[in-house]
Amino acid sequence: MSTRRRKIISGGQTGADRGGLDAAMDLGLEHGGWCPQGRRAEDGRIPARYKLEETASADYAVRTEKNVKWADGTVVFTFGTPQGGSALTIELAIRHGKPHLHVDLRRLGVEEAAARVRGWMEREGVRALNVAGSREGSARGIQRLVWRILKTAYAKEV
Repeated sequence: MSTRRRKIISGGQTGADRGGLDAAMDLGLEHGGWCPQGRRAEDGRIPARYKLEETASADYAVRTEKNVKWADGTVVFTFGTPQGGSALTIELAIRHGKPHLHVDLRRLGVEEAAARVRGWMEREGVRALNVAGSREGSARGIQRLVWRILKTAYAKEV
């Protein structure tokens, strides 16, 4: 089976989630995922361009679980130890037996992080990637950084 990546999904929150979706759009990859009912995000309503479906619940944990379960694997980007929704995402991946990778952006540059993501995806056979992590409000610059990492990770394929 080919390990060629075909889709990036997320919950569409500002920060890591949108960095993943932005990278998918720039690379011409399929993208989407699930967001809470009402499309609420840190900066207001989640834009339609991200192609997210609303869950029947406004609970962020519901959409997080749906994205984790649907994807072949989940990568979580943070500056330091995962907390809050990032920690929940990892817990859900473990609970559902899904591969997951935590990328601590305090410790890795773009090239090294991209190489780790690419290698992990190849080893795990991830074709549909769930991207999660810190919000822009608590980790300034993470959206652009995740976008750069994923663009670099996918560069050899696209």
